[in-house]
Amino acid sequence: MFATATRNFVEEVDNGGLLIPLSSLNDTIALLTVVVKRKRFWVWQKPKYIPSDFNLNDILTGDIPIKPGVIETDFIKYNGTFGDNIQGTVDANFVHTNVSLEGKDSSKLQSSFGSLKKEEVDVQKLLRDSKGRVLDMSHSLIQQTKEKPRQVFGFVKERIVTTQPCSVIEEVQQGGQCGGGLSLCGPKSSKVSLKENGSLSKDSNITMEIPIHTTIAYALLELEIKQDGRFELCLMSDTTGGFEVDGLAKKGLLGEKSYLIQELEQLSDHFQLLSALPATTRSFLLQKITKVMEDRGAVSSLKNALDQMCLDKRLALGDVTTTEPQKQNIRAILDLLEQSGQVESTPVLTALNLVTSAMDEMTNDCLAVLGMCCSLTVLQALEQLVQCVSGKGELHLSSAGLAALTEDVFEKTEHLFASSNVSLKRDGDTVKTEISHLAGNRPLVLCIAVRGLASLAHSD
Repeated sequence: MFATATRNFVEEVDNGGLLIPLSSLNDTIALLTVVVKRKRFWVWQKPKYIPSDFNLNDILTGDIPIKPGVIETDFIKYNGTFGDNIQGTVDANFVHTNVSLEGKDSSKLQSSFGSLKKEEVDVQKLLRDSKGRVLDMSHSLIQQTKEKPRQVFGFVKERIVTTQPCSVIEEVQQGGQCGGGLSLCGPKSSKVSLKENGSLSKDSNITMEIPIHTTIAYALLELEIKQDGRFELCLMSDTTGGFEVDGLAKKGLLGEKSYLIQELEQLSDHFQLLSALPATTRSFLLQKITKVMEDRGAVSSLKNALDQMCLDKRLALGDVTTTEPQKQNIRAILDLLEQSGQVESTPVLTALNLVTSAMDEMTNDCLAVLGMCCSLTVLQALEQLVQCVSGKGELHLSSAGLAALTEDVFEKTEHLFASSNVSLKRDGDTVKTEISHLAGNRPLVLCIAVRGLASLAHSD
């Protein structure tokens, strides 16, 4: 519940920015708290952040602690409502501007954190105070982190904190179907609502009280660490931390399109494996995955189950936390993999895990629109468009397979691509695609998700 709420909050107010949603109320996040950033299996996946029980001073040599200046400012007053019947808005009121999102859902959702405060370290003072300081390389946390690859040290430089008590409410609503062929609805759906202390919705099943001064999101400064314990702060967004023994791999200087082409080429075997599955298996998987896509939490649960299966080759339903209908969908997918002998086939599990991991990286908006485009003909058209993104960037509408791009579908597709930092424009009988400058991994994530789903939709 709490993790879903904070993830949605960050996506709405700092989408693609530096803020990291707090995933557990049990984590203590203060300024200078040391956080281990663990890079995931797929290079484009968001890393996992593991808060430690230590702060920066605990892992420094010397007896004089660093006492950075702290700057406190009002952040935003956050209020939002979602509704059934294709209506829904989320508003975040900033000092100079407003952010408003519209959503389509089958359950009522009300959310409000009230007034939020931002606390941040005075980086200029921190630079002066940390000059010449050295990390204690014999510290157990440093030793254990160094032993594992793809792990980076950082510490909290900024956090977003509640200034009043609030509650997280999970509502489970029975029945109900949405008309119009929307994919966001199911027989039972679990929703998260945040609101200030006061009257709570009478149809809520679980209520979690959140006290004042609770951190809901934070940002890090990563460290470049030398073998002798000297370190530098990574002040630029394109600079990443790491230990010198790891070579401090830097971000390549490839252009956005070259990077996209290179990554998709390396992943092409995974899509071919999915296309080669028996037609009945592909059809069943596509049907069940489409249902799972109706619930953001269910997508994460499916991905986590496949992660575990890739590790130990066994069904992993124990940690699946979602509604009962979605548990049944996930169980059906995993049972099919087991019955068809795919549990012992690491390549197929890895390929399916690739696709679900990409979907899990998508924004709520992207995932919802993609879920509405999972018919065989539309997926075929989307596949051609994502190939166009990594190809010539231009495609004739008369091309075979693009007949599904009706005016309504093209509008959804245009929105889907724009939300993934790719522009999609009609110029007469031609569609042109262009990747936005500094688009990050979103175009790649879109291409992987579409190509994976389209692989399951291929006709023999």
